[in-house]
Amino acid sequence: MARKINYDNWSREELIKELRHIKEIKYGLVWHRDLPEEKIDILINPDARTPNEMFPNEMAGRPFPVLKEAKSKDVNGSGEKLINLLIEGDNYHSLAVLNFTHQEAIDLIYIDPPYNTGNKDFIYNDKFVDKEDPFRHSKWLSFIEKRLKLAKNLLKSTGVILISIDDHEQAPLKMLCDEIFGEENFIVNMPRRTKSAGKTTETISLNHDYVLVYAKDRQIVKFNAISIDDSAYKYKDKYYSERGPYALSQTLDYDSLSYSDSLDYELKLDEHIYYPGGDKKAFLIRKSGKHRASDWTWRWGKELVDFGNKNDFIVIKKGKNGQPRIYTKTYFKVVIEKINGKYQIVPVDRAKNLSTLDLMESAYSNDISKKDIRAVFGAEAEFAYPKPLSLIKYLINSVPNHDNLIVLDFFAGSGTTGQAVIELNKSDGGNRQFILCTNNENNICTDVCYPRLKKVIKGYKNGEGKNIAGLGGNLKYYTCDFVEAEPTDRNKRKLVNESTEMLCIKENAFELIEDKGDFKIYKNSDKYLGIVFYEEAIDDFKKAIKKIKGHFNVYVFSLGDDPHEKQFTDVRSRVTLCAIPEVILKVYREIFK
Repeated sequence: MARKINYDNWSREELIKELRHIKEIKYGLVWHRDLPEEKIDILINPDARTPNEMFPNEMAGRPFPVLKEAKSKDVNGSGEKLINLLIEGDNYHSLAVLNFTHQEAIDLIYIDPPYNTGNKDFIYNDKFVDKEDPFRHSKWLSFIEKRLKLAKNLLKSTGVILISIDDHEQAPLKMLCDEIFGEENFIVNMPRRTKSAGKTTETISLNHDYVLVYAKDRQIVKFNAISIDDSAYKYKDKYYSERGPYALSQTLDYDSLSYSDSLDYELKLDEHIYYPGGDKKAFLIRKSGKHRASDWTWRWGKELVDFGNKNDFIVIKKGKNGQPRIYTKTYFKVVIEKINGKYQIVPVDRAKNLSTLDLMESAYSNDISKKDIRAVFGAEAEFAYPKPLSLIKYLINSVPNHDNLIVLDFFAGSGTTGQAVIELNKSDGGNRQFILCTNNENNICTDVCYPRLKKVIKGYKNGEGKNIAGLGGNLKYYTCDFVEAEPTDRNKRKLVNESTEMLCIKENAFELIEDKGDFKIYKNSDKYLGIVFYEEAIDDFKKAIKKIKGHFNVYVFSLGDDPHEKQFTDVRSRVTLCAIPEVILKVYREIFK
């Protein structure tokens, strides 16, 4: 039985806040939300409230994030107008910056947050949250809530957010999203096949997770019919006219499948005997009962293998070590299904309206994602729980105006979303832009995400020594820094001096035309950005822009909300004025209040 909360030591302000919260509650999600101060050790006193998520910069009085460009990491593979961004830092701070630079500008958000399994996959206040933490779910919900609220501000009215999640937090997350985005804007909770045979409980093999989908405004969002990416279907055989091309990406045996004695058998093909994993001795040891929970087996049972072999769905090829491996063909137009107890070849429509079962195909499983990573970094590359390129491409292609999107992923990890955008732009000539945000835990940003994107843009040599051509595109790399919150003139001046990169991102203007120290001028494709750091430099700035044809978005330093409009009267038709840092502080005051 849950213990009653003791309110005796709560302050008047805390009690008022709690009462307001209780009055606001309808049917929905309730958890131990953060309070401004932590007064009691939560591990000692069960009546304590959950601690705030704290950051060292905030405790040092420097909560306002700014961006620093790492110019040495610029990647330019072609001359596209839209610039792709990679931001290294905690995504809460990255989202705060984007609330200034990209408010109501994002078409599609995809995230793959930590699933909070209790197996050291989720960090809160610099500590892993384990299964024994009594506030494990509350901490995760507080963590994700503050980020989703910032993310909502970024979506266009036609925008869509998609979130990968599994059963550990799927139900609470659904209710939280109902609260943040509105239950009326819920689209679907799509199951996705994670692998052919998944984690095993005592009785059930767990083979799926979910993609939770919400619209900013469901009334004006219509999803597209999907044309399945056929780039993997690059082989032809004598059945081409009726079956179409086929892919050859899956071996018949896997070492990560949940062990099943019925799927571990001798297989005779073309007068040769084959064993899962290719080792007869290991096979005999497994059959004696000495096997792991996940071990080598075939994916198909004997009956299905026999049917597939008779109908040319099976191919034997030499692997990298020279030993033969058995592969299964995946045809574009047909699949094998068991109907009324018998296997049959039936047509499949791979260009269709969205279905809640679309992502249950093996083409979207994590088995494929491992191949995506290894194709770039080599056969030995490993990354925990990457999502496959095929999944991200499917999701991007499903939303309106899919070839002209700004795509945000603020749990970017290994950079799959960025590579998916680059590949789609190359394949269909689209004009998509990505923004990726990730921390650098275990050097994931510097050693995996960034080099992966650079390789895909510029080209690279794969693990087999083959030169892979770059796909084009570009990338700018930023890191989060912080400035003081105390509203002094000195701090306001510092925020202005540190905000150039943020203003360039907001205006998508990166080509420096003129730098006079007191002011700078950047060029966009169709307009200019002017930044005037000192009021005394306004006259010199006006002289400079009179020599340049075009419109200017101009940011002028001001201690208040006045961008010195009177001093720009003579060029009013050519400029749009904003006061810095006030234009930034307005956003931050709302976020960090």
